[in-house]
Amino acid sequence: MTEIYKMYAKSVYRFLLHLSHDADLAEELTAETFYQALKSIGRYSGTCRMDVWLCQIARHLWYRELDRRKKYRVVSLDEADDLSSEGLGADSLMLGTESMTDLFRRMQELDAVTREVIYLRLIGDLGYREIGEILGRTETWARVTFYRGKEKMKKGSDSNER
Repeated sequence: MTEIYKMYAKSVYRFLLHLSHDADLAEELTAETFYQALKSIGRYSGTCRMDVWLCQIARHLWYRELDRRKKYRVVSLDEADDLSSEGLGADSLMLGTESMTDLFRRMQELDAVTREVIYLRLIGDLGYREIGEILGRTETWARVTFYRGKEKMKKGSDSNER
């Protein structure tokens, strides 16, 4: 399990950091993810990659934390600035040259599932197949959900300019 931790701890931490926007919480949930993985390693079937399985565990822990808090968190300007310094990859250009703040503000207007797909794609830098696996759906579903979310965000941008 030590080797697995060395290989995947950083990516699980990044995944949780981008979900929570809280370094301390992401660190705590990363540790809990590997603890839960160790407890249930016998149930790992090998049908998906190890990092996908670990992110599924991490995502469930994140949802449990959200339930505990009974609220979703909105991205603040400081957090948006932190995220922009880490870079979102090529897909972040999908809405043109607008600021990261505007991008994140419009993401908050999407439904939770679409927002999560966009976060996983842009911030988590995951492929559509991986997103589908994490969310228990297909690659096509992830691709379509991302595209529809992107289009909703573009329409919101167009209406704001008028």
